[in-house]
Amino acid sequence: MGGAVKGWRFGLAVGLACALLGSGLARATGPKTFSGHAAYYSKDHEGTTASGARYDPKKFTCAHRTLPFGTRRRVSDPRTHRSVVVTVNDRGPFDKGRMIDLSLAAAKALNMLGRGVIKVTATIEGPRAERAAAR
Repeated sequence: MGGAVKGWRFGLAVGLACALLGSGLARATGPKTFSGHAAYYSKDHEGTTASGARYDPKKFTCAHRTLPFGTRRRVSDPRTHRSVVVTVNDRGPFDKGRMIDLSLAAAKALNMLGRGVIKVTATIEGPRAERAAAR
């Protein structure tokens, strides 16, 4: 039965990857690395995230549609070569053309406040990387 479960998970992972790649939302550029567009929460945003945590604009967090809460991602701006490590604590973005929404602190560190939506690459990092990549 273990092989059937692994096969099912593999099929699901391949299906999700094909759906993302085919939709133009994200493009794989290597193992556990994707590129796409990122935006950030406005400075007036407040409230509770999907994980139940209160949104804190001073923390390095992000919203992603499918990665488990607590997954860490290194998000890089290929134009400026700046990068930040953020933790998934919310769901979204809900705009078709974006892959990730960043907290205000992460956006400031990437120097993207004046540019709005930017193209980024994102790599899954840390102990959850292999589990998250398999989903």
